[in-house]
Amino acid sequence: MGKSADLLFELGTEELPPMALKALSDALCTEFCKGLEDAGLTFGAVQPYATPRRLALTIESLSLSQPDQNVERRGPAVQAAFDADGNATKAAEGFARSCGVTVNQLDRLKTDKGEWLNFCKQQKGKMAIDLLPAIAENALAKLPIPKRMRWGNSTVEFVRPVQWLLFLLGDDVVPCTILDAEAAKITFGHRFHSPEAITISSAMDYAPLLKARGQVVADREQRKAKIRQQIEESATKLGGFAEIDETLLDEVTALVEWPSPIVGSFEKRFLEVPHEALILSMKKHQKYFHLVDEAGALLPHFITISNISSSNPAAISAGNERVIRPRLADAQFFWQLDGKKRLEDHIPSLEKVVFQKQLGSLADKSQRVASLAGTIAEQIGGNRVLSERAARLSRCDLMTEMVNEFADMQGVMGRYQANRDGEPAELAAAMDEFYMPRFSGDHLPQSKTGIAIALADRIDTLVAIFGIGQRPTGTKDPFALRRAALGALRIMLDHALPLNLKALLSAAKGSLGDAVTEASVVDDVYSFMLERLKGIYAEQGLQSDLYEAIVATAPESLIDFDQRIKAVAHFQALPEAASLAAANKRIGNILKKSAKEELPLQADEALFDSEHEHALFCQIQQLSGLVMPLFEARDYEGALRHLSQLKEPIDHFFDHVMVMADEPAIRNNRLALLNQMRSLFLQVADISKLQT
Repeated sequence: MGKSADLLFELGTEELPPMALKALSDALCTEFCKGLEDAGLTFGAVQPYATPRRLALTIESLSLSQPDQNVERRGPAVQAAFDADGNATKAAEGFARSCGVTVNQLDRLKTDKGEWLNFCKQQKGKMAIDLLPAIAENALAKLPIPKRMRWGNSTVEFVRPVQWLLFLLGDDVVPCTILDAEAAKITFGHRFHSPEAITISSAMDYAPLLKARGQVVADREQRKAKIRQQIEESATKLGGFAEIDETLLDEVTALVEWPSPIVGSFEKRFLEVPHEALILSMKKHQKYFHLVDEAGALLPHFITISNISSSNPAAISAGNERVIRPRLADAQFFWQLDGKKRLEDHIPSLEKVVFQKQLGSLADKSQRVASLAGTIAEQIGGNRVLSERAARLSRCDLMTEMVNEFADMQGVMGRYQANRDGEPAELAAAMDEFYMPRFSGDHLPQSKTGIAIALADRIDTLVAIFGIGQRPTGTKDPFALRRAALGALRIMLDHALPLNLKALLSAAKGSLGDAVTEASVVDDVYSFMLERLKGIYAEQGLQSDLYEAIVATAPESLIDFDQRIKAVAHFQALPEAASLAAANKRIGNILKKSAKEELPLQADEALFDSEHEHALFCQIQQLSGLVMPLFEARDYEGALRHLSQLKEPIDHFFDHVMVMADEPAIRNNRLALLNQMRSLFLQVADISKLQT
């Protein structure tokens, strides 16, 4: 071998957890490479491999040894190393002995702080083949395995029993035993198609040979791409389109080594059942991919991926059809059984389900949400009566047999059942929208009724749980209050709802009555939501100083908050912004120091003794008449553009006027003038907080 060689590491196991396969492979690759870097070994391209029965990687051009290093050790100062007669002290002798030399063989190092005994030697780098076993063991030990297992009489632990170890550096086996498996040049192919041992002579032969002789596609991404292609081609042959769930595709990729598509069908009578339930049955329980037509309607076909190439695929297809049929029949049975009741028939059942012991039942919560949803609906142009009814029915589908069997159908089942009950279309849609957004990036409710009940439910939950003193901690959030706050904020922001947030929080508190034990709950929830809002704006690239400038003015609604944010962002780009921000900060500090003095509401021209006071006063008076209508119209950008004209008069004022005059009347008059100016800006934001 030359100065570098290719490396191959493969750990063969029993079937690995499919949902964890990618994470295990990624972690092995990361930790192995980190170990090589820490050891000072250089290397080229790294390729990970992962199948249900193996974790592997190849590394090109790994250096065969560490570089030689100059080792330098500084000893005691010369002054302490020798006595007055020039004889070596015990400190010098001890240092020399630790270095394996005599005192006379030590060098001396001169620095600006003195002279020291010094030892230098060249240390030869260790061979890579000697370092690799420990690097591999350490990488395996750091894999994200929540619960390790032991097997047989062995004391070693891993996620699954280990069957073989393939470990090559160039042409040579890396001699070691890891997890009770002795390294060799042997791997094994597909469990059924090619169970015999396969000898691998070099790292770069690994994947091609395993595919050709072992019928194993070792590269996870190649296997995933192949499965996707097989599904799409099979769907086309059936005259449909496959809706490929990426999570399911990842899981199936982790379940097979040699993918082969199998198509199947089920009876059309099952299509009367809500399609989401049928899809859940196929996807969640059987790992099948469903098909739809051009209009998006479910077709009575499915595609599954087998781990073998069968000579009789029809038999496998028939087996899969037999397996799925009872599950679809169950879904049909639950659908028909639930059809014997209306949604409102389940309201009494909600009284038996506790939401929280201090806050009553789900029926109590639904009633509170109904009251708040009606208020919200009126304010956003919705139908109060419809929203109140939707809120009372919103949790009724939780009592259905369908949701009891398929938990993911909550909301969806409510929509189907409401349609079957003959409820208004908007109410039916709201049953599903009630849960939106379910996760970050999910769709938002679109109907006025859906918006009202989704928002009301989240606000009620926040106020209720905060109200009994169970706000989330850094590690615990059992009622998902952070998610509730983010969902409420997204609904209000994206739909530009003109809602007074504090008023809604107060209304929610009123509905809870004596259950609330925390007097400051409204302010606490408001602050909690604003912290989440800060995170939303941070994700959009907004600087924190701009956010803080708006928070200081406590806008009533989020749409007002957002309009101010955009206006101040434009203001920051003006050439006058930096000077005016600094001036406002200076004014704020001056007024803070003079807080004990009672200032007049408006400056008195008769007390001015400087043209610069007059100039600033006149400009403020003129601009006040211009910007007040703009504030009322929420044209904050236009108002700030006008107020930017105050730069020159305020700069001249500070350059030529002594604010803190000795005469109290004059001093307070000047403070009142500055307060008038600052108050104009505070109609939009506290621009003194801007970092310009």
